[in-house]
Amino acid sequence: MIRKLASETAIYGGTTILVRLISYALTPIHVSIFAPDSFGIISEFFSYAVVANVLYTYGMETAFFRLASKKGADKSYCFNTAFSSVLLTSILFSSILYYLSNDIAVALGYPDAGIFVKWLVILFAIDAIVALPFARLRLLQKPVKFASIKILNAILILLLNVFFLYFCRDVYEGKYFVGLQPIINVFYDPELGLGYTFLAYVIANMMIIPLQYDAFLQFKFKLNFRDLKPFYKYGLPIMFAGCAFAINETSDRILLKYWLPQGFYDGEPNQWAVGVYSACYKLSVFITMSIQAFKYAAEPFFFAQAEDKNAPKTYASILDYFIIFCCVVIVLVVANIHILSMIMVPNKEYWVGLGIVPILLFANLFQGVYYNLAVWYKVTDRTQYGAYMSAIGAVITITANYFLIPVIGYMGSAWATLLCYFSICVMSYLWGMKYYPINYNLSSSLKSLILTVLVILGIIQINESGIFIELIYKNLLAISFLALLFFVHKSKFSFILKKI
Repeated sequence: MIRKLASETAIYGGTTILVRLISYALTPIHVSIFAPDSFGIISEFFSYAVVANVLYTYGMETAFFRLASKKGADKSYCFNTAFSSVLLTSILFSSILYYLSNDIAVALGYPDAGIFVKWLVILFAIDAIVALPFARLRLLQKPVKFASIKILNAILILLLNVFFLYFCRDVYEGKYFVGLQPIINVFYDPELGLGYTFLAYVIANMMIIPLQYDAFLQFKFKLNFRDLKPFYKYGLPIMFAGCAFAINETSDRILLKYWLPQGFYDGEPNQWAVGVYSACYKLSVFITMSIQAFKYAAEPFFFAQAEDKNAPKTYASILDYFIIFCCVVIVLVVANIHILSMIMVPNKEYWVGLGIVPILLFANLFQGVYYNLAVWYKVTDRTQYGAYMSAIGAVITITANYFLIPVIGYMGSAWATLLCYFSICVMSYLWGMKYYPINYNLSSSLKSLILTVLVILGIIQINESGIFIELIYKNLLAISFLALLFFVHKSKFSFILKKI
C-alpha cells in the first residue's frame, strides 16, 4: 500500500511541483515590474483569498471524501449534495461582496481599488465552484486528468500575466507591433497596473470550467438539509480549522502592514516590508510543494487505510520518511539560497529579507508534520479537535506577531509562523496518543531535525567574498550532511533501495 501512495504522490507531486514552478514564475515577473510596496498590495489581497477559499468551501471537500469513501456509499449522491451547497453559497457570498466592493476597498485603505475587489470576489466564487469537481477526480483516481487541468490553468495564468503586464504595456507604449495599438487600446488601461494580476486569475480560472464538463453534466441540483446534515457535521469543524490555519498561513503579511512601526526600515512604507517578506517567503516553496503533493495523495490513502489493523504502523513509517525528505530539501535550499534568489527574486531590492527563509522552511516542515499527525482526528471523526488546534495556533500566531513585529520587524513574523506550527504539532501528538495511539519513531525524527539544524547553522556561518566559492563550501557541507543522514538512517535507505 505504501507503494501505491508513493506512485500517486509521484503523479500528484510531479503535477504540484510543475504547477508551483509555473505559478512561481510569476514572482520574478512581478518583482521585476513592481516595487516592494506594490508587490505587498498583491500579496495582501491574495492573503485574503486564502481565507476566503476556506470559508467558501467550508470543509465540503474533506466531507465529500469521507462520506463518499465509506463502503457502499453512492459517490454521485455525495457529489450532488455537496456541490449543490457550495454552488449556492458561492454565488450568494460573492454577490454580496461584489455589491460592497467599493466600501471594502476603502476599509482596506485602497479607495481606488474597488475594481480589484470585484475581480477578487468573482475569483473566490470560481475557485470554490471548481474545488468539488477537482476533489471528485481525486476520489475517482483520475490523476492524469486532474494534473492536465491544473497544469493548463497555471500556464494560462502565467501567459495572461505576461500578456497584460508586458505585451499590452509595450504595444500601448509603441515599443513594437504598433499596428496592434488600435486593438490593444480598446481594452488595455495602463492605470490598472497591478490589477491585471487579479484579472489574469479570473480569466484563467473561468477557462478551465468547461474542462470539468463530465462533473457538471452528471450534476443534479440537490439541496435538502437532512441530506446535508452529515456533510455539515463533518465539514464545518474542518472549516473552522481551515480558517484558523489560513490565518496562520497569511496573517503575517496582513499584520505587518498594521503592527510594524512607521519608518521601521529606514523610512520605507510598511507595504514595502510586506512586499519584501512576501517575495522571500516564496523561497520556502520547495517544502510547501512537497507538503501539497503529499496532501493530495495522502488524504484518500489515509481514509482507505483507516480500518486496516496495520494502519498505525503505516502512518508512523510515512511520517519518518516524510521528515527525512524535508530535512534534505531544507539543507539543499539553504545551501543554494543565493542562486535560487537570483532566479525567483531577481530584483536585489528584495534580498534584504533572505534571513527569513531558513526559519520559514522549518516552519513549513512542522506544518507537514502536523498534517501527518492530524490523521488521528480525521479517521476517528473527531474533526472538532482540528478546529481546536488550529484556533489555538491562530491565537499563537497573532500574539507572537503582536509582540515580535514591533521589535524585529518581518523576522518576527517568520518566528511566529515557526512557533505556531511547532506548537500545534505538539498538541496533535499528545491528543492523538490519547484517542488513536500511533507509535511514532520520535528518536529517529529528532536525530534528523537536530542534524539539520546543526548543518544549517554551519552553512549560515560560511561567508566568502566570492559567491561561487561560497556555494562550493556550502554544498560540500550539504553533501556531508547527506552522507551522515544516510549513515544515521542506513536501514531505512536500504529498505527503499530494495524496493526500487
